[in-house]
Amino acid sequence: MNYFRMWLITLLLVLVGLLTESRAHEAEADFAFTPRLQKAYFEIQKLRLNHARELLEQERAQNPANGALVYLENYADMYYLLISEDMKAYATLSKQQDARLSTLARLPGSSPYQRLLMAEVRLHWAFAKLKFGSEVSACWDIIKAYRLLEENRKKFPAFAPTLKSLGLLHVLIGSIPDNYAWVAKMLGLKGSISQGLNELQQVQRQEPFFRQEAQLIELLLHAYTLQMSPAQIQQLHQLPRSQPDNLLLHFFGTSILMKEGRSEEALTVLAKAPRGEDYLPFPFLDYLRAEILLQKGQYATAFAYYSLFQKNFKGFNFLKDSYFKQFLCRWLDKSTPAEALVHLARVEKVGSTITESDQYAQRFAEQYRKGPRPEQKVLFRARYASDGGYLAEAWEALEPYTEASFQELTDRAEFNYRRGRILQKKGQPEQATRYYQRTIALCQGTSLYYGASSALQLGYICREKQQNDQAVAYFRKAMSFKKHEYKNSIDNKARAALTELGV
Repeated sequence: MNYFRMWLITLLLVLVGLLTESRAHEAEADFAFTPRLQKAYFEIQKLRLNHARELLEQERAQNPANGALVYLENYADMYYLLISEDMKAYATLSKQQDARLSTLARLPGSSPYQRLLMAEVRLHWAFAKLKFGSEVSACWDIIKAYRLLEENRKKFPAFAPTLKSLGLLHVLIGSIPDNYAWVAKMLGLKGSISQGLNELQQVQRQEPFFRQEAQLIELLLHAYTLQMSPAQIQQLHQLPRSQPDNLLLHFFGTSILMKEGRSEEALTVLAKAPRGEDYLPFPFLDYLRAEILLQKGQYATAFAYYSLFQKNFKGFNFLKDSYFKQFLCRWLDKSTPAEALVHLARVEKVGSTITESDQYAQRFAEQYRKGPRPEQKVLFRARYASDGGYLAEAWEALEPYTEASFQELTDRAEFNYRRGRILQKKGQPEQATRYYQRTIALCQGTSLYYGASSALQLGYICREKQQNDQAVAYFRKAMSFKKHEYKNSIDNKARAALTELGV
């Protein structure tokens, strides 16, 4: 369930909203997107929440029952909660959900905006609840939002905002891991990745203003479920350049470029992210900078940025991971083992285990309280350098070693997997193939994810060569590995690839 949760959270952080200047005049008076509310909407997108709230208060004085006002208040609150992770604010603001839904429910159902905005309020709270660990309540909100949107689509089939929001849910439903698919079927939730993509592309073709939002969602889908194209990578650079005062777009570009192993490009985008008193504090950007510096092997500076994140962040996610990474910064640098282990000991005392990163940090801290094996240093250096796209440095770290240099099965499997990944990223798929195949052999009958990930990458390599039968076999092989830590995400990617191949 963790992958599904984080996938939902990440989606909300990059949504750009639902209502447009070009459509504002079409809304009834009960859903009036006045010039002031339009300005507030764009301020929320830029994460300038204080100014947005001032505009909302001015609007409230003139039209307190405006449904658009209710929606935008909720929109601003959700961004604040997701970025700040403020537990006290969550406890207070969550009481507003029912009141806001009741206000919208009393407005005319003859408007397509009524069900749309009720669905959006529920989706916003679903993402927030998932972020704060309330999974069951969040799932019910998603189900109710889906039903509202389906009803809206039937009543107003030409209303494009419904199609966009419903398309998003179709993608999410299509991304549910196999072991949860029966629940969706039982509840009447239907959708697929291909269906959702088609709907998002239809919005891009038909609705100029909604084009950017649909593009952002589609980019995210390709980053986490499918594969990015060169044109989409270019979009990740262009979006923040086109709006230099938009903090959200800079975060989006940075995080997805890092996900794609383009950390040097991400660092350029991050360096231009706007900051200051006008913007919502965003300590996570310091965490992202620390991640890139760790990948670059600049351990002392990375350590300092992790400390800055810990100092300013009042939430609960990525704290365990940040202390684990500080341990790595000291351990991979020139500190003594005792100096490094001080930071590893902190992992078990802080934060939560909601994210995969924090879960991994917790497991590592529990397993290696006295310190990891010395030979793992080279694997960590290669791993982070490769993740960031610093391929020469990653290969150099592994060059003096062979599989025989490592005694533990997990280290031998990781060694072969890292070599395969580096070679694949360097454009040498033939050389990568033998390392991936060796990894699969080593991982048979284990819970190590390297085998499943190797099979997935071999599927991509074969698909690129138009060896579709072999690609299908490898994608199915990837899904056959059981109980590894990235099963949901790897299975989703393999299933999406099979769908693209018509299987």
